[in-house]
Amino acid sequence: MEELLFINACVRGDRSRSLKLARRFLEGWQKAHGDGVITEVDLCKDRLVPQYPEVLAERDALWSAGKLDDPMFAPARQFAAADKIVMAAPFWELSFPAILKIYLERITVTNITFGYDADGKSVGLCKAKKLLLVTTRGGDFSKPETAWMEMGARQLEALCAMYGIPQFQCLAAEGLDDVTRDKEAILAEATGRADALAEVF
Repeated sequence: MEELLFINACVRGDRSRSLKLARRFLEGWQKAHGDGVITEVDLCKDRLVPQYPEVLAERDALWSAGKLDDPMFAPARQFAAADKIVMAAPFWELSFPAILKIYLERITVTNITFGYDADGKSVGLCKAKKLLLVTTRGGDFSKPETAWMEMGARQLEALCAMYGIPQFQCLAAEGLDDVTRDKEAILAEATGRADALAEVF
């Protein structure tokens, strides 16, 4: 039985285009993996505190004392134990909403999601073999002239390497705020890709 961890960073809730696309993917994945379990973390409901000085001081003290079983590290342990991971987040300011950045900071814990070998080389400790980002973008940031501006998927791909997750994928619907394009057609095409990917993810 596989556990798929779904990280929901869609700040607009049910109005979110990214969330609708992600829900479609998850429905398809559940059908294709009947015995799989989907665990959702809604970052708008399960709000993590940013690493303000006092939060970071508590975290450092717990880590130094070897108390990695403390509730503060529960999100990191959950992330490290998942078989597959899906994140849904809109494309904001060339990246993703702050709530996802806060989550990433809280799960990046030495000796839980990554560590170091005897030679000091970083080693990923996460169980997952795949991480998928589901996102929607107002513009088109897959073109050669604009791809360099896309920071969200690029950051997550780099973090996957750090966490030891070998496969990063991105399911994006782009150009949704372009008045010259058919938004419904864009979303329908992305939905088709979501359905196909759900069967093999």
